[in-house]
Amino acid sequence: MTALAKTKPSHPPGAHRPTPASLNAAAASFAALTAKLDYLDADDTEQVRRAYRFADEAHLGQLRNSGEPYITHPIAVAAQCAEWKLDAQALMAALLHDAIEDCGVTKAELIERFGAPVAELVDGLTKLDKLQFNTREENQAESFRKMLLAMARDVRVILIKLADRTHNMRTLDDAPREKWGRISRETLDIYAPIAHRLGLNQTYRELQEESFKHLLPWRYSVLSKAVTKARSRRRDLIQKVQRELEGAFAAAGISVRIAGREKTLYSIYRKMQDKHLSFAQVTDIYGFRLILPTVISCYTGLGILHQMYKPLPGKFKDHIAIAKVNGYQSLHTTLVGPSGVNVEFQLRTEAMHVVAESGVAAHWLYKASDPTPASNERLGTKWLQSLLDIQDETRDAAEFWDHVKVDLFPDAVYVFTPKSQILALPRGATVIDFAYAIHSNVGDHTSAARINGDQVPLRTELKNGDVVEVITAPTSNPNPAWLGFVRTGRARSKIRHYLKTLAQAESEQLGERLLAQALRAEGLGSLPADDEEHQAMWEKLLRFTGNRTRSELLTDIGLGKRIATIVAKRLMTLLAERGEKPDALMLSRERFTAHETVSQGAVTLDGSENSSVRFALCCRPIPGDEIVGYLGHGEGLVVHTEECGVGQRLRFRDSERFFAVEWADEPVRTFETGIVITVRNDKGVLARVAASLSAAEADITHVEMSEEVPQDSTDLRFVIAVRDRTHLDAVLRAVRRTPSVLSAVRTVPAP
Repeated sequence: MTALAKTKPSHPPGAHRPTPASLNAAAASFAALTAKLDYLDADDTEQVRRAYRFADEAHLGQLRNSGEPYITHPIAVAAQCAEWKLDAQALMAALLHDAIEDCGVTKAELIERFGAPVAELVDGLTKLDKLQFNTREENQAESFRKMLLAMARDVRVILIKLADRTHNMRTLDDAPREKWGRISRETLDIYAPIAHRLGLNQTYRELQEESFKHLLPWRYSVLSKAVTKARSRRRDLIQKVQRELEGAFAAAGISVRIAGREKTLYSIYRKMQDKHLSFAQVTDIYGFRLILPTVISCYTGLGILHQMYKPLPGKFKDHIAIAKVNGYQSLHTTLVGPSGVNVEFQLRTEAMHVVAESGVAAHWLYKASDPTPASNERLGTKWLQSLLDIQDETRDAAEFWDHVKVDLFPDAVYVFTPKSQILALPRGATVIDFAYAIHSNVGDHTSAARINGDQVPLRTELKNGDVVEVITAPTSNPNPAWLGFVRTGRARSKIRHYLKTLAQAESEQLGERLLAQALRAEGLGSLPADDEEHQAMWEKLLRFTGNRTRSELLTDIGLGKRIATIVAKRLMTLLAERGEKPDALMLSRERFTAHETVSQGAVTLDGSENSSVRFALCCRPIPGDEIVGYLGHGEGLVVHTEECGVGQRLRFRDSERFFAVEWADEPVRTFETGIVITVRNDKGVLARVAASLSAAEADITHVEMSEEVPQDSTDLRFVIAVRDRTHLDAVLRAVRRTPSVLSAVRTVPAP
């Protein structure tokens, strides 16, 4: 149980003496637990009994808020684990789960008494108990990350944790009222979704119900009364349907176990909220669950039902052929029953029913001998592994939480690869999510896609049954725009990881060029080598700058977090201590040819710099312009034109952050610039201007018109991509020759 969720004060022995009645209650509750251990052999049962005796002694004198002995809580947690048929080690850990934290018992003592596996489980649970789930998201995120690591090591940790939380929620009435909202919200946000992902549907529903009851008690009470009234009105109808079902299946010679299934209050509340319905408009409150002997009889039973009552279109789901991500299998159909009331039916086999109610825990019914990390994959916990992959790439806890929130609340769509393999993705997932679900290399190099044979944009959302084919190209790389539409945490983390790595490599290269340029101004032709001879000098420089590695220092210079001239001067001081002197000829030449504010040895730009160099939007420089570079704080090199007013103000205020930059002889791409075209308001003038720009080989990336009252003339503002100033001049000449154009000029930045 989390530290915040504790519902008992910890009393030292002797502070409150348990009454004989409460001691009898504890003994009775342990007797109820042993009655559930019939699936264990005699040795295992004795081990559990030993753990109980130890826990009972350790918790002696402690009471819960209800006045019961505290030992009743570990017994209840162990009883829930026994319902799931967990092994003896897990039951022992459940009984001992508060021993380290509350009773001063050490891990070493547990290892000695009960063995390392049990001690590790208790230690894992104790670490979870110490996590503080605050409303501040970064704390919650970091705590959640730690919980996942514990889960991945051994899935039994989270199963015991969920049993613990379930009992705490059942007894939350005894806790102080001010704790209800906080604990209930945490349960709804964290524990209920985990229970759902692990297929523990019964626990999932109970956690939701208890949270709803304590989070919104008034709404819970009103809804509860409404359902009770509706139930009494519909009792005859339910009994009639049950009789008809029993008769129809008996006539067909199929044995069936029929159970009523009522929608939980929380799911009714959510449906009313999400779809803006009144209680009277929620029609699928009642349902039946049919447990049948075989898969074939499930489909046969579906046929019988559809003969008895009319099915509602679009309300049939086959989760047997295509199981849910958490292993859930059932046939779902909604039929129009007697008196026109909609009734939902679920058909499944006994084995499917066990998995549906107990999920991952159900596997212990059939094999409890190997609940180790290696077997977690077989236990259907691939989801845990995918979250751990995300955690490997995402060091920032808040970003990690952002990625996994999506994966905790899936509403899956099922799509096919061209080879008919089924993939389950969250609703709203796109082609890019599909590509990353196949493999990160496929995602990174996605260039195009086909759905059901038709070419589609990469942002296309997938629908159930789509056959998706991803086309890759070695030259394609993740695009930052993809982050705007991807849906899965895996895809988002992979894209961000790639972009961060790329930006870091580019910033390091830029930092190296800027430092080399600053060193030339100090009379040194190149950076000192990163070798044994200069190792001590580099270490002294890193201590001075506060960086851990040479690579990190160069990256910081490229991002503007360190000023190259200051680092260069310190480097020259360290070299002088070694007896290395500046080149006098280079020093005098640099100083003789230096600008007033910008050092020589310019950084050359050809347009391939990507994220490490940005071209200022205030002046939009293009090849042929006189330019300067400003090293912004943490944003890399920002390039302005010489006459840009913004750049001039920055230079006046922060001159040491300016560097000489120049265009390469042959830039590798086009550059954007702004133009203003004044036109007469004639019919079709915009189309003629656009055609002229296209004929002059200028790409239009943005266009806007003035919002004034229509007049004889108006300004059209374009952002166009051109090769250089010569190309821009040719474009403007072509536009001026267009009919109805009065003038065409380049946008001039404000002074």
